[in-house]
Amino acid sequence: MSRKTAPRRRTALAATAAAPLLLGLWAAGPAGAHGAPTDPVSRVYACSPEGGAAARSAACRAAVAANGGAPFTAWDNLRVADVGGRDRRVIPDGELCSGGLAAYRGLDLPRTDWPSTRLTAGATVTLRYASTIPHTGTFRLYLTEPGYNPSRPLTWADLPERPLAEVADPPLTDGAYRIPVRLPADRTGRHVLYTVWQNSSTPDTYYSCSDVVLAADGEKGPSEAAPAAGTPAPSASSAPAVPTAPTAVAGGTRTAAAPGDASSSPGAPLFAGGAAAVLLLTGGAALAVRLRRR
Repeated sequence: MSRKTAPRRRTALAATAAAPLLLGLWAAGPAGAHGAPTDPVSRVYACSPEGGAAARSAACRAAVAANGGAPFTAWDNLRVADVGGRDRRVIPDGELCSGGLAAYRGLDLPRTDWPSTRLTAGATVTLRYASTIPHTGTFRLYLTEPGYNPSRPLTWADLPERPLAEVADPPLTDGAYRIPVRLPADRTGRHVLYTVWQNSSTPDTYYSCSDVVLAADGEKGPSEAAPAAGTPAPSASSAPAVPTAPTAVAGGTRTAAAPGDASSSPGAPLFAGGAAAVLLLTGGAALAVRLRRR
């Protein structure tokens, strides 16, 4: 082997060794990710690395453990292909929050201490659905029926046939879709706001559960429901995800769970992945130069 051939071969080997790492960074990025509710905060977002204090709650720790220890890093990628509006036939009872996907099965745990958002019954609120990749499609929002028991698995029978709100192709503003919905006045206590986003620009449908605690108009808010038998009692860290100051809405006041600080915005994964890729490429280039000089 000539002296000129050896450095070239070492350079090629270095590039080949770096290729799997670059591919891993590309696959882990948000290219296949799209969105989830952040207000009222969804379970998948609250329990993600961007969920702040909520991610350290007892419920989120249990959800991650049920996933075999895998964190909900892809909080914006809970989607099922080719459902085509057949939600009740495709998504099994007891698996509504995970969409029937094994990677999100921890979200289906029946618990009374999921991070939640306090709202006023009968008020009009606006769902904020953060999106990392825009799509056209229809949002359908459902609220669990009176008598819903959070200590049991969520089933389709817990949701009404008709949605509270149905909105097609809302505009994407500041990284989020906003869907107004008027809450029923006949429900108090802990409930689930269930969101279905059926894309028309892709074959995918997205599913999410946002836990809410409803108070009657004029009340400060109901106390948290007692944990069911066999369910760990909520600790101080399992309180609703760091509440913000009350926000005025039509028909009442709500205190929404904060989705996180600026460092954990939906755009952060893209920046972090890009920065890591740049560092890796820079390191690979430096290695190649050093090898060539030998």
